[in-house]
Amino acid sequence: MSEHTVEFVGTGETVTVSEKETILDRCVEEGIAQEYSCRVGMCLACSAKIVEGEVTQPAARGLSEDEREEYALTCMARPQSDLKLRRGEYPPSIEDEAIDGGADEPAAADD
Repeated sequence: MSEHTVEFVGTGETVTVSEKETILDRCVEEGIAQEYSCRVGMCLACSAKIVEGEVTQPAARGLSEDEREEYALTCMARPQSDLKLRRGEYPPSIEDEAIDGGADEPAAADD
């Protein structure tokens, strides 16, 4: 079983994660604060920008194919190499939802 080092850029936090476990599971076990919510790859709360390295995350349904190359959902991502991740950076799709969130609501009528 291969293990890889996952470094969270700018925090000084590093954890060793096997290819058979998710990054989030190991963070929780080691007491490393990693934001998460749904744990099923949909909410994007656990998203981190991949600065260096590779992950596999076939069940990361909240990401587009292009976003899977640049972002890891730590609740789904399993390392395939040593990694450097940056927390607090989210894929463009989450930004698009925030901007478009109220676009379909009808405008308030003037009384």
